[in-house]
Amino acid sequence: MAEAVRRPEAREDHGARRADVGLAPGARRADGGGGAGALRVGVLAYPGCFASEVFGVPDLLTMAAHVAGPDAPGYRVTVVSPRRRVVASGGVSLDVRPPREVDVLVVPGFERGPGTDLDALLAGLAPETEAIRAQAAAGTAVVSLCVGAFLLAGAGLLDGRRATTSWLYADELAGRCPAADVRPERLVVTDAGVTTTAAFSAMYDFALDLIRRHSGDRVARTTARVALVDDARTSQTPYVDPRLLPRPGAGFSRLVMRRLDQNLAERYDLGALAEACRVSTRTLLRRFAEETGHSPLAHLQASRVRRARHLLETTDRTVASVAAAVGYQDPGTFAALFARHTGHRPSAYRAAFRRRDRIPDPGE
Repeated sequence: MAEAVRRPEAREDHGARRADVGLAPGARRADGGGGAGALRVGVLAYPGCFASEVFGVPDLLTMAAHVAGPDAPGYRVTVVSPRRRVVASGGVSLDVRPPREVDVLVVPGFERGPGTDLDALLAGLAPETEAIRAQAAAGTAVVSLCVGAFLLAGAGLLDGRRATTSWLYADELAGRCPAADVRPERLVVTDAGVTTTAAFSAMYDFALDLIRRHSGDRVARTTARVALVDDARTSQTPYVDPRLLPRPGAGFSRLVMRRLDQNLAERYDLGALAEACRVSTRTLLRRFAEETGHSPLAHLQASRVRRARHLLETTDRTVASVAAAVGYQDPGTFAALFARHTGHRPSAYRAAFRRRDRIPDPGE
């Protein structure tokens, strides 16, 4: 098994389909509980964790064991906690056992409401943070689901490593853990024995690859089909909704954003924009960058892509018509920009995210 404390050469998969959790040929396996050669998986339960994330990975592993058959190496899963009693989100009481030696430790995410005090929440999970740190020091491969990455950060496991989490909280994770290289577009990232995943359903992307590595491609593919789980996703970018992200900037940048958002189809003219805002182009660029961290053009492009996504999801407009509606006369230029932002060409995005309840567009 790759030992996290040795800090071997970092490895990162560039998609969710090949997430290496640090298991190497010859790594220790348990006998019994899942058959000879069973992979020992511990799920760390704690107060307020999502119960579905406690059981999501084990349930998929159970399906995989059935697909593989009784003679194949299976999975021995235990829900563990340093506490005697755990109540998960929604008031669900969990049956837990003391932490034990495992091959893989899975850390689920937790409930975050609008008024959640994250500092207080994490401070209250000090026993869990210490348990995570101890497992990593023993050479256990550690995996976080969604915002479980914040617990790994608290244990010091993300320092110097690449990582991901829900796109909604990626900037916050990067701010809290500046020594980590946060990759918000990734579904699953593994670096030196530590794996982090994107939001909620990305636990299945991780679980499928764990199944692939332990039970083989055939079992993983069949399990995905039995469970109706997508085994071909590579990015969380298409799911990002910028409207849900904290809106950066102060008064000046918001004025600029509003003007750009109201004129998506117009040609980008920095000089005219600066004149409308009664500043020089240099001042506009400097103040906008200071308040938001990016350029007015980058904001405009993101807004155009957001509008294009809506049109592709809800109307029958051609790609060329959608491109023109957001300021691009050349469909090829638009398609390249759209793919860079979403990971999909416009037609592929429409096929994947088309809404059944679409309404006629006034421009049709």
